[in-house]
Amino acid sequence: MKITIIAVGKIKEKYLSAGIAEFTKRLGPFCRLSIIEADEERMPENPSDAEKTKALDKEAEKVIKHLRPDSYVIVLDVAGKLSSSEELAEKFAALALSGKSDLTFIIGGAFGLSQKLISAANERLSFSKMTFTHQMIRLLLVEQIYRAFKINRGEPYHW
Repeated sequence: MKITIIAVGKIKEKYLSAGIAEFTKRLGPFCRLSIIEADEERMPENPSDAEKTKALDKEAEKVIKHLRPDSYVIVLDVAGKLSSSEELAEKFAALALSGKSDLTFIIGGAFGLSQKLISAANERLSFSKMTFTHQMIRLLLVEQIYRAFKINRGEPYHW
């Protein structure tokens, strides 16, 4: 399976980078994982709704150019469907059985996602009703992808 994470913004914290690198390494036997970072648009201190929409649309253009036409696209969105780790594992298995071996996750920036990106997705996934930084959610996502593969193989995750 090929999994791509397209994320708006860069990881600045070393502890997050280290965690992402560790799970990326662990995923090596299970899938081909790539992470693409799209530049976040700069906004004024207190942007208007119009300024936010314009910036989000520009970010969406940067993300969309990386989407492959045959990829199953999931956006991470607080308003998306809540899912357990087991349900995510089941989703991976079902996609693989249906011949979908290319999966793309999209993580928005500080102001979220453009409606263009949400509309382009096959699915909207929420990790929680709580809000996390877009940098932190990247670490949580790679960990959950790893956990899904371990679940599907019937391998222990916790010892």
